[in-house]
Amino acid sequence: MKRPGHVTSGPYAPPPPRRTLYVRSGGARLHTEIHGPEDAPAVVLSHGWTCSTAFWAPVVRDLAADHRVLVYDQRGHGRSPAPGPGGYSTTALADDLIAVLEATLAPGERAVIGGHSMGGMTIMAAADRPALRERTAAALLCSTGAADLAAESRVIPLRTPEGRRRAHRLMLGSRAPLGPVGPLTRAALKYATMGAGSSPEQVEACARIVHACPTGVRSHWGRVLHGLELTGGVARLTVPAEVVVGTADRLTPVVHARRLASVLPDCRRLTELPGLGHMTPLEDPGAVATRLRALVAEHLVAEAAPDGETPGTASGRKADAGSGARRKGGRTKGEAA
Repeated sequence: MKRPGHVTSGPYAPPPPRRTLYVRSGGARLHTEIHGPEDAPAVVLSHGWTCSTAFWAPVVRDLAADHRVLVYDQRGHGRSPAPGPGGYSTTALADDLIAVLEATLAPGERAVIGGHSMGGMTIMAAADRPALRERTAAALLCSTGAADLAAESRVIPLRTPEGRRRAHRLMLGSRAPLGPVGPLTRAALKYATMGAGSSPEQVEACARIVHACPTGVRSHWGRVLHGLELTGGVARLTVPAEVVVGTADRLTPVVHARRLASVLPDCRRLTELPGLGHMTPLEDPGAVATRLRALVAEHLVAEAAPDGETPGTASGRKADAGSGARRKGGRTKGEAA
């Protein structure tokens, strides 16, 4: 019997959603989950390359007690069917995020949105969409970058940018099967994507998710990432934003996060987490959840609500039916609060 694409027990196992639905985006069907109280402030989370909704499990567990948390599988990942050959692009990523926001938020409701890796790129790709600006109170960009990923990556630590660009192009576009999860594949995945201090439980959770991604889907999206150029999207992401990165990230090194913080029009904070790799929401879910909570508190809860309502109810009844922040260029190393 085939193993599930995630661990099934412990803190990294996906919690049961309150509701699931499929959101249509053009020809794509996106598996979407809703967690937490119906009238709580909304947080929408977008996962990265080769991952799934399960990747956000420990963050969802943290937030869902007092937030409505919406997670969805990017096309081809998790329980979202793979698109046809023309269905892989940053435009498609943006279309899908907007479709999820429109399908799950009530009229006039806004949310804090968070994206990890390709999920952060999804937010950048949608930055010039009016619906994103209307629906987004603030954004968290986690372990991500806007351009030149292959040249900056340190998974294959060649000396020159051109050498790294060529080597990582082959890695990103590879259709080679990852094989079963075992000691060697766990070690390889930990090296490429996680910090040295990651626990065996964290590595296992990550490996089960990544190995479940179909090879064709991995290759198609990897080619999109190799050609990524979203610097203009970053400059148009005018909502309040924060950036989080692990200092040992080999896939999207710290240089990407610092570049984002310098280009974002309203970057409130850059948090560098010492020793963490690329999988920050799995490696330190508390730090990521803390930043999301802070954005909700500052940009949703703190907003005036009409007629004495709390912002969670004032922003709309829902979709189920139908800080001391530092300004741009500032950095907070190792802080999660």
